[in-house]
Amino acid sequence: MATTNINLGLCGAHRTGKTTLAIALSSRLNIPFVRTTTSQVFAQLGLDPAEPMDFKTRLFVQNHVLDAAEQVWQSSAQPFVSDRTPIDMIAYTLGDIQGKIEVDFDLLNQYISRCFASTNQFFQNLAIIQPGIPLVYEEGKAALNAAYIEHINILVIGLCHDSRLKANVFCNPRDAIALDLRISNILRTKS
Repeated sequence: MATTNINLGLCGAHRTGKTTLAIALSSRLNIPFVRTTTSQVFAQLGLDPAEPMDFKTRLFVQNHVLDAAEQVWQSSAQPFVSDRTPIDMIAYTLGDIQGKIEVDFDLLNQYISRCFASTNQFFQNLAIIQPGIPLVYEEGKAALNAAYIEHINILVIGLCHDSRLKANVFCNPRDAIALDLRISNILRTKS
């Protein structure tokens, strides 16, 4: 995975160490770390990311999250490392669709298409960061539900194999949880 002259997005479920890893990679590669504002968007909208939402609310929030992220990525110097990608946003949207939830499939498909287009625009490389590090509660962060985190992880892995995605994808092994090992795994996979 060539990481020195193109954008690298870390994708995966919440609470997997993506932000810590992105900051470390930024330092190692001497390129900017671009922080996204998912929690801030939820707060600005007066919503708690740990609470369930109906489909219409989830899609409303996810579009705002994508808007905010695209503004940050657009204004950033390239190359950069980011701790969130539109692939994550698709996974969270799909992850909340269960049972009898009514879904407007046209709106859902428009959103998914928008997310793939955004990923292809801003990221040439993606690294999937799987669960494994110990879960620690933090105020204002998404729920510490190991099953939900695993659900999002599996969705991200599947989405990263979709033919609409043009980025190079690396999947960090689940048992590689030490920060130095994660960094070396990503840097070692140059294409």
